[in-house]
Amino acid sequence: MSRPMLLVFLLIVLIITSQFEWKQPLVNDQDTTPTASEKQLRISERQESVKEKIILSQEKIIQDLKNMVRDLQEQLKLCQASKPTSNHTSGSSMDNNVIEIEHTDIMHD
Repeated sequence: MSRPMLLVFLLIVLIITSQFEWKQPLVNDQDTTPTASEKQLRISERQESVKEKIILSQEKIIQDLKNMVRDLQEQLKLCQASKPTSNHTSGSSMDNNVIEIEHTDIMHD
């Protein structure tokens, strides 16, 4: 009877110690590797950085387009001033077009 009891006791000790040894390296691995939340945080930071770069790029493009529109409006005004109109109605319609363009430009600012 004593021998089977000793074998059972040794088996229990062996199971307990082996589980302890298996769990110990897992804890060390978790400390060295980033957790899922840290990875998610890094990914979201990268996404925010990319979004900011896209927004800045779009703002620069919008500003360039606004400058082009202003230049074209100035060129149109110079052309209208240098070219005398023979038909008064066509000149007034061009003035209306310029006013509409200026109005839309003001609304977009």
